[in-house]
Amino acid sequence: MKYLLMIYGNEQANAQAMAADPNGWQTLMAAHNAFSAKFAKNIVGGEALHDTPDARSMRKKSEQIVVTNGPFAETAEQLGGFYIIEAASMDEAVEIAKHCPGLEFGGTHEVRPIVDFGA
Repeated sequence: MKYLLMIYGNEQANAQAMAADPNGWQTLMAAHNAFSAKFAKNIVGGEALHDTPDARSMRKKSEQIVVTNGPFAETAEQLGGFYIIEAASMDEAVEIAKHCPGLEFGGTHEVRPIVDFGA
C-alpha cells in the first residue's frame, strides 16, 4: 500500500536556523539523501515545496472561485515537502517516517494512506 508522508515545519524558524548555520542547508539535504538511500525500496516519490508565500489557495464562494495568496489555513507549521512511500502496513509506514529528517527541528510528520482507485 502507498502512504503519503507529509513533512511540516515552521518556515520562519527553519529560515532562522539555516541563516545561523552556514552549512545548515547542506546538512539538511545530506540527511534527506541518507533517508532516501536507507529507504530506497520504500520511497516511490517525493519533492520539497517552495515556502507558503508562493502558494495559492482556492475556495468556491457564491458560485465563484476565489483565489488567495498563501495557504488557506493560518497555522504554526507549514507543509514543506512530502514522500510517497510503499509499506505493508500503517505501522511500517510510521516506522519509516520516524527516520525522516525534520522532527529534530520541532516539526511534525503526518502519514496518510493513499486511496488506490485501481483496486
